[in-house]
Amino acid sequence: RKKENMAFYEHVVIARQDISPQQAEALNEQIKTLIEEGGGHIAKIEYWGLRNLTYRIKKNRKGHYSLLAIDAPAPAVKEVERQLLINEDVLRFMTIRVEELDLELSPVLARRDRERSDRPERSDRPRDEFAAA
Repeated sequence: RKKENMAFYEHVVIARQDISPQQAEALNEQIKTLIEEGGGHIAKIEYWGLRNLTYRIKKNRKGHYSLLAIDAPAPAVKEVERQLLINEDVLRFMTIRVEELDLELSPVLARRDRERSDRPERSDRPRDEFAAA
C-alpha cells in the first residue's frame, strides 16, 4: 500500500573518477540516509563501477555510476538533489519520476553478468604458443 505523498523515482548519480569505489558506495549510503530521514526508502542500489563518459565533465573522462530506485516524498528527493549539487565529488545526477520501480537487474549489470558467464575461465583459454613458460 502506497502513501499518498510518496512517488517512485529512478536516480542515477555519477561521481568523480578519482574517488575510490568505497567512497562512491558511501555516497550511495548518504543518499539512502537522506531519503530515509525524509520518510522514504530505497528499493534498490546498483553500483555500476567506473565507466567511460561520452564526453569530459570537469576534466573527468570516467565516472563512478550508481542507480537507485527510490520510493519517497518529493521533498526528500529535492533534499538529496540539493546535497548532491554542493558535493564536489558528484559530476552529474538525474532523477526521473516513474510509474513503478523496476527491481530487476538493470541492463548495465545484466550485460556485465552475461559477459562474465560467456567468457571462458582462465584454465579453459587456449595457451599462446609464444607465451613465456
